[in-house]
Parts: sequence; structure tokens; C-alpha cells
Amino acid sequence: MRITISGPPGSGTTSLSRHLAAEHNLQLISAGEVFRQLAREKGMDLAAFGELAENDPSIDLMIDARQKQIAVEQDDIIVEGRLSGRMVEQADLRIWLNAPLACRVGRIAFRDSVTSEEEAMALTREREACEVKRYMKYYQIDINDLSSYHLVLNTERWSVGQLGLIVNCAIAAVRE
Repeated sequence: MRITISGPPGSGTTSLSRHLAAEHNLQLISAGEVFRQLAREKGMDLAAFGELAENDPSIDLMIDARQKQIAVEQDDIIVEGRLSGRMVEQADLRIWLNAPLACRVGRIAFRDSVTSEEEAMALTREREACEVKRYMKYYQIDINDLSSYHLVLNTERWSVGQLGLIVNCAIAAVRE
């Protein structure tokens, strides 16, 4: 089974991916974690690294190509990342997570230890605008077009465990 989980920052893609990977004993590949690690290695925050990626296509292309290669070679895998649902053509289940901006910003402020929600809001808007430009420029992908996803979920109301229950129904349906 190949599952992709995509969504904007703070929507819960990493949390749900980790939950499902552990529950179903699947390997997890996370583009966001790779991106954050590269930013740390360069001593940059996500906004600055996003600007660098906007001017240096090799960063996104390297992350996306690596995810795609691993997904093709692996059967039991969850590929988590903003574009994973578009990059892994042979996915059995493509999931898009979302939540209202204020909810996502609150999560980001907590997760990234940002000093204020106002700062988290500014950083999130800047990051998302940067990603929209990069994805269109590099791949001609409109990130707001959700037509390629099998399941689209609003994560504001549900815990990770509850989202897992919903997705488990979809996994069971795919396996039938």
C-alpha cells in the first residue's frame, strides 16, 4: 500500500503520517522534515530557506525526486509532503489535510516555538505564497487544485487518533 498525505503547514500531515505509519507498520518519508533539516543545516529559518529554494530549484527538485524514487521502490509506505499526492502517481490512497488558517497558525506557533501568533501568521502566509510560486514555476502545479486527492479532510475538529480512524476506513476500502 502506498499512501500520500499532503496539506498546508500546520494541517497535521506529519502527525497523521507518523500515527498511521506506526499503526500499519509502514515506512514514512517526510518532505517537510527533509526541508526543515536542510534549513537547520544551512542555519536558516524556514522563511529564509524558502526564499533560497525559490531562487534555487535544485532544493525542491532534489527533495521531490528522492521522495518519488523511494515511493516507486517501496510498497508499504507513507509519503508525506505538500506535493506527494501529485508526485507519487502509483499511490493507492491520496489524502489532503487542511484546517482554517487561524487553527494552523496556532499549531505552528506552538510547534515551532514562535514568539507570537502574529509572527506565526506572517511566516505562514509568506511560506505559503513562496510555495505557490515555486510549485507553479517548477512543476506547473496549482497547489489549490485538490482534484487528484481521494480523501480531503478538515483537521480542526479531529484529534490525530480520530483522523486515523477515518483514514483507516479508507485504507480498508482500498484493500478490498
